[in-house]
Amino acid sequence: MKTKFLFLATLFLIIGCGNNTNNSNKNLEAGETEIAVNQLRHVVLFKFKESSTSTDIQKIEAAFNDLKLTISEIKDYEWGINNSPEKINKGFTHCFFLTFDSEKDRDTYLNHADHLAFGNVLGPHLDDVLVIDYWNK
Repeated sequence: MKTKFLFLATLFLIIGCGNNTNNSNKNLEAGETEIAVNQLRHVVLFKFKESSTSTDIQKIEAAFNDLKLTISEIKDYEWGINNSPEKINKGFTHCFFLTFDSEKDRDTYLNHADHLAFGNVLGPHLDDVLVIDYWNK
């Protein structure tokens, strides 16, 4: 009797823990993770002039990275250099990915003195730019 009780108690505990985990992810496909909702993503792609040196580009990378330190509205930031084997990047090599809580925060970033100063560093080396903003789903 005592053994059956312990078995049932353990079973209910396992089922209860399993249900909590499943409920938090019940709308996700296999392999997906939960993401925060209501965040604005700001994706920036750069194509540099052929005349820009690797030193020039490194200065631009550092200047963009510094924006996270001075503009508090940036909630998350990451960047990287294209390494796609598909060769369809149309000359765009650098991707910068910023997250904001609101359009107001994004607009503050766009008009921030440090962002505008970054434009002066970038401008002489920029061949093309592509920007896409979206609300995550």
